[in-house]
Amino acid sequence: MFDKNAPQAAGAVINDPIKSDVLIDVQQISKIYHEGQENEVRALNHVSLTVQNGEFLCILGQSGSGKSTLMNILGCLDIPTYGSYYLNGQAVSDMKPSVLSGIRNREIGFVFQGFNLIPALTALENVELPLIYRGMGREERRQLALDALTAVGLAHRTDHRPGEMSGGQQQRVAIARAVATKPPIIMADEPTGNLDSVSGQEIMEQLYTLNTKGTSIILITHDNRLAQMAQRIITLQDGRIISDTQKREESGI
Repeated sequence: MFDKNAPQAAGAVINDPIKSDVLIDVQQISKIYHEGQENEVRALNHVSLTVQNGEFLCILGQSGSGKSTLMNILGCLDIPTYGSYYLNGQAVSDMKPSVLSGIRNREIGFVFQGFNLIPALTALENVELPLIYRGMGREERRQLALDALTAVGLAHRTDHRPGEMSGGQQQRVAIARAVATKPPIIMADEPTGNLDSVSGQEIMEQLYTLNTKGTSIILITHDNRLAQMAQRIITLQDGRIISDTQKREESGI
């Protein structure tokens, strides 16, 4: 699946196992829609990056920059047209959808702008869902869900449904759902986009706290102010990385 026409950096190595401290290794990935047709769209264009275990990384870019496409590939929601992707040493670029689904359930927790909670379920039941998909028994999954809700300060709202909670509380339920399976990675796609500034700050504090405990955070946003809270900022424009900035000091909220 490697693009033979892609420009290669000197000394670049493709398809070799990654080092143990590297969580994500992406080399020369491109994502092309309607390839070879008049309406061809190159959403990503020869993107390469690595992410270390425990990093707080922000992917920054405006609408149309390719950041959501990149998140979908990093989150195993999609596969690249060309290039290679290793997650924890596993080559995922050519995996079947069923295998990718299993990786998402084990390795990645998602937090979306729209919360994506099921209205008819309580907070506790929403958090339990990914644990059900994992085949976990009722008693074990309920305890993990309770622990996750307690960690985000919602132990007193376990029986409330999304419509009975504020936007900030709903997003904290979404974070609890993402961390209940104890994944090594949390991917947060515009997690404060539907929140007021106070609630948004609380959500960023939750993500920062998770990172201090060892969880790798990948934040996708168009907001430069939010990006400054990350340790490292990758800026996308027209499907390419135009800057990769490592902050000198550890970020804080």
